[in-house]
Amino acid sequence: MISWHNRSTDEFCEALLSLKTMEECYAFLDDVCTIREVLDISQRLSVAKMLAEGISYAVISKETGASTATISRVSKCYEYGSGGYKTVIERCKEAKNND
Repeated sequence: MISWHNRSTDEFCEALLSLKTMEECYAFLDDVCTIREVLDISQRLSVAKMLAEGISYAVISKETGASTATISRVSKCYEYGSGGYKTVIERCKEAKNND
C-alpha cells in the first residue's frame, strides 16, 4: 500500500464517489478546497487532455497558462503514473458521446 493511502483518503475517495450532480460537486469542492486549489487541479486536467491529443507544450502553455514545469509534471504522470488521468479522460469522452 502506498503511504498516502489511509482511512482518511479512503473516506475522501468515497465522498467523491458519492456525488451525483455537478451542483453537489461544486458545493463539496467549495467546502473542502480553496478556489486556487480547484483551479490548479482543473488546469492539470486540461493539460492532460491536451497532452492526450498530442498538442505541444508551447500551445498548452499559451492556452491554459500552465508553466512548462507543470506541463512536464502532468506529462510524466499521464505517461508513467497510475493511469488516473487516462481513466478520467476516457470516461469523460464516453459520457460526452452518450449525451
